[in-house]
This record gives sequence, C-alpha cells and structure tokens, in this order.
Amino acid sequence: MAEGWARKLAPEWLRVQSAGIEAHGKNPRAIAVMAESGVDISSQESTRVTEDMLQAADLVVTVCGHADEHCPTLPAGTHKEHWPLDDPAKASGDEEQVMNVFRASRDDIRQRVNELLDRLSKQYISRPE
Repeated sequence: MAEGWARKLAPEWLRVQSAGIEAHGKNPRAIAVMAESGVDISSQESTRVTEDMLQAADLVVTVCGHADEHCPTLPAGTHKEHWPLDDPAKASGDEEQVMNVFRASRDDIRQRVNELLDRLSKQYISRPE
C-alpha cells in the first residue's frame, strides 16, 4: 500500500521502489481497499530487497517491526525512517472487521506518505543546485 500511495502522490523527480526482506505475494484485500481509494496496486509485485536497491537509495522506509529489526546494513549516507505499522494481514474477525483494519491501515499509510513527501519536497526545494 505504501508503494501504491507513493507512486500516486510523489512528484516526478522522486523514484519509488518497494521491496521487503521477504516476498509474500499479493494480498487481495490490500488491492481491494486501495482500489476503493482510486489506486490500482494489482500490478505491483512483492520482491526482495537487493544490494543494488540499497546502494541507489537515499532513504529507506521500513514499515513493520520485523523489517526494522532485520533491515540490512545501509550504505553510508542512506537515511532510514521506521513506521511501526501493524500488519493488517494479521487482523482477525469477520470479513467486514478485517476489511476495516485494512482500510485503517490504508488511510494511516496515506497520511504517512503525504507527510514524508511534504518533508522531502521541502528538502529538495531548499537544496542548492
């Protein structure tokens, strides 16, 4: 979901990549709740982070405790930000309750992505050429 929001909301100059320490496949509930907000993530793939990705990154955002704890060592100068999000795929209850957890996660992630993009845009604009 974070990749979907970042791709939808980021300015053109920002390169967005998403990968994890493990590949988990696509979650149909995540696809559905993002579609409710007009974001199609159905073509996104779950991939594993590579050394080349880390070398090219200026910023790495981890989105769960497991990823934060097991994040590979980052190259010098690469910043890391951690968002301690609960995994909506672990939600329990009936289908509507689970979908509401996914919706809450979607909305939280959108807010976090917006705030991050705002900070990055301010940094980018204030950088000397």
